Amino acid sequence: MKIPQPIPYQGSKRALASLILKYFPVKIDRLIEPFAGSAAITVATAIRSRASSYWINDLNQPLINLLEKIVKNPETIALEYEEIWQKQLGNEREYYKEIRHRFNINKKPKDFLYVLARCVKGAVRYNSLGEFNQSPDNRRKGKLPKTMRKEILQISNLLKGKTKFTALDYAKIFEEATENDLIYMDPPYQGTSNKKDSRYLAGLNLEEFISNLELLNHKNVSYLISFDGKLGSKSYGRDLPKKLELQKIMIEVGRSTTSTLLGQTDITYESLYLSKALTEKLSIELPKEVALKPKQLQLL
Repeated sequence: MKIPQPIPYQGSKRALASLILKYFPVKIDRLIEPFAGSAAITVATAIRSRASSYWINDLNQPLINLLEKIVKNPETIALEYEEIWQKQLGNEREYYKEIRHRFNINKKPKDFLYVLARCVKGAVRYNSLGEFNQSPDNRRKGKLPKTMRKEILQISNLLKGKTKFTALDYAKIFEEATENDLIYMDPPYQGTSNKKDSRYLAGLNLEEFISNLELLNHKNVSYLISFDGKLGSKSYGRDLPKKLELQKIMIEVGRSTTSTLLGQTDITYESLYLSKALTEKLSIELPKEVALKPKQLQLL
């Protein structure tokens, strides 16, 4: 089954899900995503029925509200999206700006879904006031209502009755996690840590993050982190410290768009870190920083 994606979200791990899930235990009591974004890994895990329950968290409260409505009230949000989508026809550019302005005032899920479906490259951007300010992609009208409804219902069928939704600081999630949980993290990368970045409502203090990972280690909690990476020979961010006893695996994402446009062949890699508690549970042999290609594995 193809992973449904009603929320187009730049940076989503949807395309890499099959590789990341290779390092999940076969059965999980509860999967937690503290930096959920579009929750692509949660959805991919649910497709495989690998976890009994899920906890989706993100500091972006409107995003959590949208995800919760998709899961709990799929028919309502699907009908609301269709109504907005139909009203845009013939005046797409100005109507997008109107809905974007309305969203920045009322933060309603239906308006957020529409601007996410119409914005450039599904790339979320915020100004210094925390307002959504990404421009519309004027080459398209957004996902067709019929397709959107289908994918919303798929998400709801996978997660309804099994999922907790919160918009908490990740440290609070860590405090509640137990060794029966598996935590998958896709936090702001090191290039955006300790500073404001338009892709995120908040940055990430790296030293505080490392301290909180030590807490997870002390509690024997299993976790994985998608963090840092490199483009060709250029690395972004330093390795997480050896004291955390993490296993690092490099995943080949593919040739960057910039490299392609410039006629270059630089390949982008992302790092996946596995906690010691997790590696001790896995029955597979782990590679030593071997680059894994998405094309090597199929989703299902």
